[in-house]
Amino acid sequence: MARSKKSVPAAFPPVPKRCVVTGGMGFVGRRLVEMLVERGAERVVAFDVAPRPSDAEDDDRIVWFQGDLTKPDDVDRAFEGAECVWHIAALVGPYHKRELYDAVNRVGTLNVIAACKKHGITKCVMSSSPSTRFDGNDINGKRESELGFPKVFLQEYAESKAMGEQAMMDACDGKTFFSVAVAPHQVYGPRDMLFMHNFLINAKRLRIFGNGENLISVCYVDNYCHGLILGERALYPNSPALKKFYICTDGEPVKLWDFLDRAFVELGYPSLKNKFKLPGWTFMMPLAYACDAVGYLCGKKFKLTPFSVRMLLINRWFNIEAAKNDLGYEPIYTPDEAWAKTRDWFEKVWKPKYG
Repeated sequence: MARSKKSVPAAFPPVPKRCVVTGGMGFVGRRLVEMLVERGAERVVAFDVAPRPSDAEDDDRIVWFQGDLTKPDDVDRAFEGAECVWHIAALVGPYHKRELYDAVNRVGTLNVIAACKKHGITKCVMSSSPSTRFDGNDINGKRESELGFPKVFLQEYAESKAMGEQAMMDACDGKTFFSVAVAPHQVYGPRDMLFMHNFLINAKRLRIFGNGENLISVCYVDNYCHGLILGERALYPNSPALKKFYICTDGEPVKLWDFLDRAFVELGYPSLKNKFKLPGWTFMMPLAYACDAVGYLCGKKFKLTPFSVRMLLINRWFNIEAAKNDLGYEPIYTPDEAWAKTRDWFEKVWKPKYG
């Protein structure tokens, strides 16, 4: 039986009636699909290379469309009749070949642009990543305008994602096609099988890298999806948001290792602070370079890389005033509310399977 329609929360602005979300079966994409129908969308196509989630509720407003972003015909069929596209799909992680990153993140975005123009879809909100702006140095409260593409990218993922974003922004003419890029930093929440999952499955052996004082921005998944939805509202002629890159977060930065330790303790794992710390720059970084060398010789990729170590040691937090001013963004959940919802899911759903 299809789920009955719920009333739209009055506090939120209206959304397009007919939408497409690429990457619609993923962590962020799936929650975005749900939030669009919660806010009044009548038809949302969840486009993804993965099949329909096994635990998805029946809802006649959601079309689960399995297709390949690298195949123009699949994209073309999924986009027909839409008013706005949220382009969330991307190949992430450090373990794929350069050619595959390019095919999904750059060429796939070109396919999205082509399908939008073919079907007269005038709006596209692209999910980007702050990693497209990382040069390896600390980021202490910088605005997006202070974060350009680096001369040398630290990851093949980041380079391909930046190229896709640039293509999407170049396609925006402010008359017949409007686009904006909205990124989170370190998304977490229910169904998170990337950030929190990877730390928790290594709970026994994980140690704090460095002094444990480095600050980062984090973003609860509903807060990020809210920012993505607001992105569509900012797509109109002469909007200050056109062709721009924005970052959404929960607000104030947190200490990475305190954030993780709270999760560990409240989910019943030993505190990270009761274990000895691992020297970061003098031990873990040389070890990561050694792993890189061995991996190169053996044709393998190890999880411990200079990039992953660096991301656990440096400050990475952002000033989100631009998103507030141009998109009207404010987090819709406080950090404590967001963590309570996240903890509940990990306790009831994740731990019985992985804990």
